[in-house]
Amino acid sequence: MISYDVTDFGQPLVPIERPAPEPQGAQVLLRVLAAGVCHTDVHTWEGYYDLGGDKRLRVEQRGVTLPLTLGHETAGVVVAAGPDANGVVAGQRFLVYPWIGCGDCKVCRRGRENLCAAPRFLGIFRPGGYSDHILVPDARYLIDIGDLRPEQAAPYACSGLTSYSAIRKIAPEVLQAETVVVVGAGGLGLMCVSLLRALGCPQVIVLEPDGARRGAALAAGASLAVDAHAANALDEVRCAAGEIWAVIDCVGAAGTVKQGMDLLAKGGQLILIGLFGGELPLSPALVPMRAISIEGSYIGTLAELQELMTLVRERGPRAIPISCRCLQDAQAALLDLAAGRVVGRQVLCPEQPNAKQA
Repeated sequence: MISYDVTDFGQPLVPIERPAPEPQGAQVLLRVLAAGVCHTDVHTWEGYYDLGGDKRLRVEQRGVTLPLTLGHETAGVVVAAGPDANGVVAGQRFLVYPWIGCGDCKVCRRGRENLCAAPRFLGIFRPGGYSDHILVPDARYLIDIGDLRPEQAAPYACSGLTSYSAIRKIAPEVLQAETVVVVGAGGLGLMCVSLLRALGCPQVIVLEPDGARRGAALAAGASLAVDAHAANALDEVRCAAGEIWAVIDCVGAAGTVKQGMDLLAKGGQLILIGLFGGELPLSPALVPMRAISIEGSYIGTLAELQELMTLVRERGPRAIPISCRCLQDAQAALLDLAAGRVVGRQVLCPEQPNAKQA
């Protein structure tokens, strides 16, 4: 098997050939059909997260070791399984849940492995999908994708799940009756728009500085897409929506967080899922005085991904733009994403000889 690995932070990915692992116990070996390229991959490849004020969270501090095969949005087909892997046969196509915990702590036992303090996330702490094969530690982390194309399915493992989990934190009476503002229309933001509409949100307004991404947001179901850098951006949102009770920030930069907070009505809710970074001054007294809530939402649970894929099958959310690229283009894909040259999601397809648009 061949993988494209980080061997030195910030340096080009290195193709490494190694024997394909033989699955043991409940493990399952899949041939990778599609691997999404996420901004978390960029942070991991660079080796840090920006905390603002010249502070950085090094990924080594989180337990990341090299060499590392990136890729946590993976769809593949079963080629082999251990003797204890239940419910899988060769030839089945699955989406992989990558947010795997230690399995023993009380957080994991509660079904919230994504919040485990000793995680084993695929593509971050263990080999991921920037490869032609991936080893999944247990068959229970596989979700059948049916007739869904692998390149469409793969992004649901992170951008879809992260969006879905955040949306589910919005009060039902707000989700079903009020406007929700989405900040950012990258792959994560577009997925958020698509799922909000599929879940019955009557109006979604997007704040995004890039014109092409604003167009993609409208195609994904947004009612309005506003230039986030315009001087009157927030006034335009308020004029279209009135009071804003929920904002999902898919960027997570100091400026976008401030925009979200400024938009909220008294009692409103700001959910942060983007990891761009920076720091923001906050007047603590205004939080209780305005009765606003600021909540971080970090990916999602296995149960939520199972719910999401049921939603995808039953309601068919609008597909976001997908750019298929060859596996050997992994480095170029990272650079394009980091430079802001991508609309929608890039997906590495090891069996795709030529790039295509889906």
